[in-house]
Amino acid sequence: MTDVLALSGVSKSFGALRVTDDVSFSVPRGQALGIIGPNGAGKSTLFNLITGNLLPDAGRIELLGRDVTRVPAMERVRMGIGRSFQIPQPFEGLTVFENLLTAAAFGRGRREAEVEEACIAILRDTELLRKANQLAGGLTLLDRKRLELARAMATGPELLLLDEIAGGLTEAECRALVATIRALHAQGVTIIWIEHVLHALNSVVERLLVLDFGRVIGIGEPAEIMASREVREIYLGMEF
Repeated sequence: MTDVLALSGVSKSFGALRVTDDVSFSVPRGQALGIIGPNGAGKSTLFNLITGNLLPDAGRIELLGRDVTRVPAMERVRMGIGRSFQIPQPFEGLTVFENLLTAAAFGRGRREAEVEEACIAILRDTELLRKANQLAGGLTLLDRKRLELARAMATGPELLLLDEIAGGLTEAECRALVATIRALHAQGVTIIWIEHVLHALNSVVERLLVLDFGRVIGIGEPAEIMASREVREIYLGMEF
């Protein structure tokens, strides 16, 4: 199975603080990988290294077999990395559809007319089609999260990065959003998902990776990882 993403010995420090410490893992095409860890574990920094918003001090990052360690962030988008952010920040004065057109045109390097049909399909997949002409500034939190997901999908990603997209939602809203993510994954979308809402994460991903102080302390099937004594002590704060 082809690896969409592979990290080898990736490290990043800010002064004396090492926030990513010799991280290595790969994600095969079509798989969903969840990333968990306590606050300050280095999860968001890891995403910023994958997207090119930060450059590592050491190590190698490959996308579809190509070394992208020093490739600029915008080029990585056009190579196939799409990302949602924890706090949605759509263009509030544009409609939902216009937000998607903008993301697709810039992310794919295409004219808007060439990406219209793809955007309509994404609106349908993310359950936003009925709100296509609504201004993004008037959306509920759930629909803003859906739009954040849709904008990431509009860039045509080979790899979709989700950063705590379920945060702040009610239980019912979380279930609705997870159903959408699960449906996208069932279409073959490769996903890496950082999330604190564990039941949401575990209902989608095939593997879990645990970070603590920038180091990978475990990676494997969700049930195996959550049964680990070390993971429970570090992540859940449970003593044995």
